[in-house]
Amino acid sequence: RISLQLAFIALGLSGQQVVPILRPASGLFHQLAPKNRCECTKADHVHVYQMEDYIDKKDLASIKERRQKEFEHYQKRYPSMTQDLIIAKPNVPLSYPIQGVEVMPLHTIMIPGILGIPAPPIYASLGTLNTLANVSDDVVRGRGKKELLILTSDVELLNFILEHVTYTSVVYQLTAVDMMSFESRDHVAQFPVIIRQPSLPKLIDPGADRKISSLVTITTKTFLRYHKLRRLIKSIRQYYPDIKIIVADDSEVPEKIIEENVEHYIMPFGKGWFAGRNLAISQVTTKYYLWVDDDYLFTENTKIEKLLDVLERTNLDMVGGSVNGNTYSFQLLYEQGDDSGCLHLRYGSFHKLEGFPNCVVTSGVVNFYLAHTDKSRHVGYDPLLQRVAHSEFFMDGVGILLVGSCSHVSIGHQAHNPSSEPNLTKVEDQYNRFRTNTQAQVQFKLSLHYFKNQLKCYSTR
Repeated sequence: RISLQLAFIALGLSGQQVVPILRPASGLFHQLAPKNRCECTKADHVHVYQMEDYIDKKDLASIKERRQKEFEHYQKRYPSMTQDLIIAKPNVPLSYPIQGVEVMPLHTIMIPGILGIPAPPIYASLGTLNTLANVSDDVVRGRGKKELLILTSDVELLNFILEHVTYTSVVYQLTAVDMMSFESRDHVAQFPVIIRQPSLPKLIDPGADRKISSLVTITTKTFLRYHKLRRLIKSIRQYYPDIKIIVADDSEVPEKIIEENVEHYIMPFGKGWFAGRNLAISQVTTKYYLWVDDDYLFTENTKIEKLLDVLERTNLDMVGGSVNGNTYSFQLLYEQGDDSGCLHLRYGSFHKLEGFPNCVVTSGVVNFYLAHTDKSRHVGYDPLLQRVAHSEFFMDGVGILLVGSCSHVSIGHQAHNPSSEPNLTKVEDQYNRFRTNTQAQVQFKLSLHYFKNQLKCYSTR
């Protein structure tokens, strides 16, 4: 008798790591304990922020409760694809697929890779909800149910039935993991069936000529500093006369930017840095966008084509360049705990980008980068961040964005005080007052990360 049993399970986030505890004297393992929490440890040149310290104590309990409720809802919407740990027993006489079995929601597939070997005691393979084999109900029981029983001592018939076992998805889900259990007398085998709804491709036609202007749109956000914005646009036109430029502007008294192939979008006064970024990229119709600050300057080394070549030939989502020699690349290292996580920012990169000697793979880059438009929209720039914000976008992109940084493409930066004219000095002073990162802004951002990203602590070095 062979029993094929389907067990449908809901997978959650475990976040556990096995940590060996050693005997001090012998060095042998004393016990194994799960590591269910993370810490941000103070050290030289390391700044540590404990998120709860930035929450009003009288509100902490209610915020924790709301955060947990939102996290549970998040887990329902985005279930973990982490599969249960399965240990293959030595010499199990079963043939079955260990990965690659996938079915669309409410569809049926035939499970591949089933073999039975005619040797005692009984060799079996995989099972599921039904079989296409035309045999009597005395031989196959439980058709259309979660448990299928095959009752035969004929190995040839057994193998024929197993070769035609089918699995049917009965619940519409976008992504789920169903663990199958296959039993044969003294042996048990388990393997995953992935239920997945494929998504439609979203392709953008770059045109037959694949000109840079058909592939890339330049985007920027401006506030008050029209003298710098105009210099930026002039420098762009020197090297890329036909490329589209999109400007998001939340100045109090907007000035008209009347330039060919420049789209100027006016926002409410002081709406903010990230809201402007969202607005700008929401209007991009090309495959890529190049982000620049309004006080940058294009130079002979600002070769968009070189960054474009990197994205076209790799699986990166975005690639940054250098601003006056500074690539500002950094790593974001995430530790997941049971109730909250820890995030560590460390400057540098993970490793070199294969095929590009001047490029590395990292987590975040300077404010000069070329990016896939659709992927940036997927992550989004949080409009709650109005003043100083940069790494926050890449924090939201952890596990979503694959980022590179290249030192051989650079852009210039305008001087902070390019003119002694009183009017411009007044504008710069007003801009700096809005730009200043106050203690209230710092507290707001850390409390935002506490709730939104479910972080316990954050450290930088």
